[in-house]
This record gives sequence, C-alpha cells and structure tokens, in this order.
Amino acid sequence: MKTYLKTNFPPQQPNPANKSTTRFAVVAFLTLSSAIALPSCATSPTGSANGFTSSRSAEKQIAASAPQSAPAPVSTPGGAASKVAADTAKKPAAETPATAPQLIKKAELSVVVKSIDSSTKSVTEIVKKQRGDILGFQNQKPPDSSVRQTATVQIRVPQEKLETTLDALAKLGSVENRGLTAEDVSEQLVDSEARLRNLRKSEEVVLKIMERSGSVGDVLKASQQLSTIRESIERIDAQLKSLRNQVAYSTISLTLEAAVSAQQEPEPSLGLRVQETWGQATHSVSELTLGLLALGIWLLAYTPYFLVIGAATYGIIRFKKQHSVPKVQEPKPPAAN
Repeated sequence: MKTYLKTNFPPQQPNPANKSTTRFAVVAFLTLSSAIALPSCATSPTGSANGFTSSRSAEKQIAASAPQSAPAPVSTPGGAASKVAADTAKKPAAETPATAPQLIKKAELSVVVKSIDSSTKSVTEIVKKQRGDILGFQNQKPPDSSVRQTATVQIRVPQEKLETTLDALAKLGSVENRGLTAEDVSEQLVDSEARLRNLRKSEEVVLKIMERSGSVGDVLKASQQLSTIRESIERIDAQLKSLRNQVAYSTISLTLEAAVSAQQEPEPSLGLRVQETWGQATHSVSELTLGLLALGIWLLAYTPYFLVIGAATYGIIRFKKQHSVPKVQEPKPPAAN
C-alpha cells in the first residue's frame, strides 16, 4: 500500500541552508512514517487513514518548527545532522552555583583618643546602631602619670556590618593598629550536616526496628543504640549552631588609649590629712576595744575550766608538800674554850 503525503510549507525567503535543513527533516519524517504506516495498512484500512492523518499533522508541526534563521552553511543533510550534534556536544553543562565560603571573622583595632570616657559612650552608640552587642569592657587606670590610660572593649556585630563598624570606630581618633583574621569553616559545616543527616536516618531505622515484635533483649539493645545516636545528634547539632553563630556574628577587640598621660589627682590639704589620720586612729582604737571585749567574753566563757585546772594544780602542790620528809639537822659540837 502506498501512502501519499502532501506537505504545505509556509513561504520563506530563498535560503539554501534553510531548504537543506527542511529537506533533511522531511526525509527523516517520511522514513519514520512509512515504517509506522505499512504495518497499520496490513491490519486494517482504518489504520491507513489514521496513519495518513497523523503523518500529515506531524509534518505540519515539523514544517512550522523549522528554523527561520539561517544556520551555518552545510552541503548535505547528513552534514547538517553532524553539525547539530557537534554544536550540542560543545555546549557546556549547566554548572551549579558555587556557595559563598563560611568564614569566622575576628578583627582587632587600636585607637588613640582624647578622652576615654567620651569615646566609650561613642562606642556604645555605634554598636547599638549596627545592631551589635558589647561582650566585655575593662578600663585600666594608671597608678601614675607616666602610664597611659587604656580601655578594652569586646564587641560582637553581624558579619555584614563588620567593615562599617570598623570604619565608624576608626573615626574616634588616630588608628594605631587594625587587623582582620578569617577562618573558613565550610568543610566543617558540610561534614557536620552530612553526619547529622546520617544519624537521623539511623535513628529512623532503629525506631522501625523497635516497633517490630521481638525479645526484651533486642528491644533493650535497640534502646541503648537509640540513646547513643540521639546523644550524638544533640552534640553535632550544638556544634552546628555554634559554628553558624560564629559565622553570622563577627567579634571586634577594641583598644582605646588616651592621647595624653593621665593626670594625677591633686594632693589633699593638711586639714584633710589630719582628719583622715584622726579617723583612722579612732577606728583602730574602736577595733582594739572590740577585740579586748571579745577576748574577755571568751575568757569568761572558759572560766569553769580554768577554775578546775587551777584547783587541781593547787591540790597536787599541797599534797606534795604534806608528804615530803623534813631533813633533821645534826647538833653542832660545843666550841672549845
């Protein structure tokens, strides 16, 4: 049975490359449709009509989807197919977007300022504006005028606000030292997340095993294993939260130094010194009086023991004296005349 196909192509501008591509598509479609239509004709006449109709509609779709723009010039349909295959092979595969590295950033900043007190207030305002927190503050006052007054502030700010905060703090005075360190924890995060996923899967498996009927020993073993898995999950989950928190927030160690040497307080006057000395002396007398009074109370409390000890000592001495033998003195011979 022969099948006749009538193709109606839209009018196009005469283009050799376009005609070559269209011919190749039509030849390929005719070959495929003939292979499908011949078995259909052998089975039923209705299949012939259906095959003709489907072939015609498919041919129209091929003609409508034929490229309108002029491709690279080819000589034969076979060459066009090889060219298309080569172009497809040359196209790079879609690359997955690279994730940003997870960094823990720590900064150090040393600034010389005019006044420690006013600069401390400015630091508090800057940190509050950048939605950060002050973790620690230490103000070291020098013992004499030869040492500068310094103050140390520990600050935590969001990582995206780190540079802005450093620039704002640097404007408080003259910068002596500024440094930044970063630690990449991307691999640790990925490894911890993978371990956490595996542990959660193991937890599900153990739970399914426990749901099955079994001996008491098997259930106890599964329960112990489940407890160990959950403990590991909690530990890794805490590590993940800590790492993510350190990545999300950066720390700044700020050192403020006074621009001039700290001034000593003026010496107190003579009257103030005498008053302070009198106060110290009266305080010492009162302390001594209270101490003697406390000693008397202790002695009074232990008086019965002292009386017993004294009486025993006196009795022993008296007993020794009564039982001691007095020495007899020999009479002296009369003196010769």
